Amino acid sequence: MMEQYHAIKAANPDSLLFYRMGDFYELFFDDAVIASRVLGITLTKRGKHLGDDIPMCGVPIHAADDYLSKLIGCGHRVAVCEQIEDPAEAKKRGSKSVVARDVVRLVTPGTITEEKLLAPGEASYLMALGRAKGAESPYALAWIDISTGAFTVMDTTAERLLADILRVDPRELIVPEPVFYDPELKPVFEVLGRVANPQPASQFDGSAAEGRITRYYDVATLDGFGSFSRPALSAIAGAIAYVEKTQKAERPPLARPVCEDGGTAVFIDPATRGSLELTRTQAGTREGSLIAAIDRTVTGAGARLLAERLTAPLTDAGAINARLDSVSFFCGETRLTEALRLSLRDVPDLMRALSRLALHRGGPRDLGAVAAGLQAAQAISGLLSAATLPTELTLATEALRALPGSVAEQLAEALDDSLPLLKRDGGFVRKGHHAELDEMRALATQSRQVIAAMERDLCEETGVRSLKIRHNNVLGYYIEVTAGNSDALTSTPEAKARFIHRQTMANAMRFTTTELAGLETKIANAADRALSIELQVFDDLVALVVDHAEAIRQAAGAIAVLDVSAALACLAASESYNRPHVDDSLDFCIEGGRHPVVEQALRKQNAPAFVMNDCDLSPDKAGQPGKIWLLTGPNMGGKSTFLRQNALIALMAQMGSFVPARQARIGVVDRLFSRVGASDDLARGRSTFMVEMVETAAILNQAGERALVILDEIGRGTATFDGLSIAWAAVEYLHAENRCRALFATHFHEMTALSQKLPRLANVTMRVKEWDGEVVFLHEVGKGAADRSYGVQVARLAGLPKAVVERARSVLAELEAGSTSGKAIKLVDDLPLFSAALREPPKPAAASDPLRDSLGALNPDDISPREALEALYRLKGLAGEKP
Repeated sequence: MMEQYHAIKAANPDSLLFYRMGDFYELFFDDAVIASRVLGITLTKRGKHLGDDIPMCGVPIHAADDYLSKLIGCGHRVAVCEQIEDPAEAKKRGSKSVVARDVVRLVTPGTITEEKLLAPGEASYLMALGRAKGAESPYALAWIDISTGAFTVMDTTAERLLADILRVDPRELIVPEPVFYDPELKPVFEVLGRVANPQPASQFDGSAAEGRITRYYDVATLDGFGSFSRPALSAIAGAIAYVEKTQKAERPPLARPVCEDGGTAVFIDPATRGSLELTRTQAGTREGSLIAAIDRTVTGAGARLLAERLTAPLTDAGAINARLDSVSFFCGETRLTEALRLSLRDVPDLMRALSRLALHRGGPRDLGAVAAGLQAAQAISGLLSAATLPTELTLATEALRALPGSVAEQLAEALDDSLPLLKRDGGFVRKGHHAELDEMRALATQSRQVIAAMERDLCEETGVRSLKIRHNNVLGYYIEVTAGNSDALTSTPEAKARFIHRQTMANAMRFTTTELAGLETKIANAADRALSIELQVFDDLVALVVDHAEAIRQAAGAIAVLDVSAALACLAASESYNRPHVDDSLDFCIEGGRHPVVEQALRKQNAPAFVMNDCDLSPDKAGQPGKIWLLTGPNMGGKSTFLRQNALIALMAQMGSFVPARQARIGVVDRLFSRVGASDDLARGRSTFMVEMVETAAILNQAGERALVILDEIGRGTATFDGLSIAWAAVEYLHAENRCRALFATHFHEMTALSQKLPRLANVTMRVKEWDGEVVFLHEVGKGAADRSYGVQVARLAGLPKAVVERARSVLAELEAGSTSGKAIKLVDDLPLFSAALREPPKPAAASDPLRDSLGALNPDDISPREALEALYRLKGLAGEKP
């Protein structure tokens, strides 16, 4: 057995081997050590190898999915090795023969299909990277969700490769080995970590790519698929090869690859995607992200489509408005929307159920899910049939109407109301669907009643009222009559032919019949036969569903579109969002804008309502570039929130959603850049300031006229004059070279002077009020510039020791009086800080004494007699005496 294990393990060296032994999957050697640590299970031993104990651990088959989930979540890959022959067959070769085993599937992060291992509202993508040197775009990405069959491909470049990968957020990225070890791409794969998985270059061979693809889809040519670049063909072939490698003999029903133009979606670089917290916060959680705030979908497919639209907003104004038309329709049809969402709640995940069935990993409940989904699709189609729908919804309902009704009917007719998880458990075929199955079930569960009925029939036929049908372990079922009544079963040739003598007793005789022998065989095999019939019915139903896979896939996509549109309408109604006006201009005018996440968080905390603010970066005249707003104001005033909310409003509008604003007029944004917050990258030797400068450089080098740029506190990570100089030059460059719409927040108040030089730059500030020495943050944006940042006040609010706060006030006063080096030297003379801040205040001076002061001012040696006489009179006057 261990020889067999070593041979199979040698063929799968990069995977943990789940080796089937009876009712357990066993792991040996290093695999066992790794699995026991990750899964928290006991590490045992079995036999010896080269004189050492063989480590071993195992997991029960019925709980394998839970253990697989943990291993895959930790980035491991698992090879599932099953017994591929009956143990009885192995024994025929000899008592010591080993049951034949082989790997039937490789379970990897990007190829899981089990319901337990998948999050309903999240896609699970396997991505392949293709490269062809000399091509216009030398790289391409192809990504598959094997659980739904979705297949997309896109050309890209080295500069935007990481951004495109992170936008899709694959569970696994497979890369040709030469590309994986290319020094140029090393930074990309360092960021991705264990997600990137090198594979043999032969899987991506461009010369063989077309043949591999046509074989998979069983077509003669790719002409009907569209036109693909050489890198794209390489990526598609690599993805298909990996699917074939991991799924072995099974073939998931993949849709034909759809080519996506990189220019059809807003380009969002990794730093921007992270800072805006679109699908997860910077802490890695979904709660607090934008998707969590806006998701009102009721189906898994709808949730996945919403996330896809959010991470890749459109850049085509016509397509955006088509989506907005769908949301507007449901906003105006409240009752219809409520009825639709009620129906959608009953729709299972059609595509994931279909995928499991096609891969022979599905069960009766997956068939039930397809049946319920098709029935719900028919009901939804009827619900919308009388409405005048916009284009997107019309296409969706047409896909629902195209479903073959016979499939739903056949499934509903065949499947029982209560379905088991596994097909091997049986009991999932409805009574009355299959006559022989009903008979076998009756025999298996009601054998006594069947025998009793036959006994009554024989009594009437023979006239022997005492006739009995009995059973024992020797004869099985037999007919017994008394010796005196045996003539009725033996007196005629016909009776002798029918009743076959089995045994004579002292007072009785025993017989059998062909019918009774046949019934006995049926009873003995009834349960097995019933299960065999059910399994055949299951296979027939699976074949029926798979034959209509494309129509079901289209219907599932239509249901997702309806769910997203209705959900966004529900969001708009509950949160008071309004339809944005999106066109091809360079306008960017937001009236009464709010931050969608912060607003909801404040409401949950019963805090004061979110303060709305306007933002207008629109050109003064058509044909001119957009404006730049230079935003100053205090810490805690809300600058970062204001920056982010305008970026999020733009993204929501272009994904096809209503937005948190009274009005919004947005000219399509093709690239969105955000540099908000501070972070470092110590693993790559980058300080906080270095990261800031790298991200700023990316913005200044890539932003164009249609871009939207939000920058916060550029230059704060270095010396004051260095930082001011960098920020100053960056604003000038944005104005003159990038010519984009931008929000630039800063504490360098000196920069407000730029408004006199740059015609498209306007100064705005976060308003505050001072009351009894306290600062009140109004969170309002208004025209003008701040004169200070109120940092010391914020420090006090944060709880800094009183001594530190007072010392800071003192230092600030000195610095504001002038910025010479002498001031700094004087401040240094006051050190140490705490002794200076905590030293006893000076005692107040004694009250002034005029008589003593005058007397002290006299010097007798320096005055004349006359001056001395006058001084004497003056002193007497001070003493209150008359001269």
